[in-house]
Amino acid sequence: MGIDQPDIDPAQFLSDVEMRIGEIVAVSPFPEARKDVYKLRVDFGDTVLQSAAGLTDNYTQDDLLGCQVVAVVNLGTVTIAGFESECLVTGVDDESGNVVHLQPERPVENGTRVY
Repeated sequence: MGIDQPDIDPAQFLSDVEMRIGEIVAVSPFPEARKDVYKLRVDFGDTVLQSAAGLTDNYTQDDLLGCQVVAVVNLGTVTIAGFESECLVTGVDDESGNVVHLQPERPVENGTRVY
């Protein structure tokens, strides 16, 4: 039973969408972007991908460094103001509309697949 969308086949979802746990290893400002976002480098164990993430309202750069995140890693590359964002760090809006990143409740190995 979908909340807002019709049901989909779980096996198809898991074969199409690849989400992995990664650790933020670098955070820098991104003043060239139209929205207020950070440039992130995320370590997935066997590879490091970069992402543009709108986490600036709830987190300082120091808050994010070393945090594990849930990211979609197979969406391809999106170029944002000349920066190649290679993964989508997932999040939800808090009561103020600011993004809260999703993370495992305890540390797991970087690169672990989410299912």
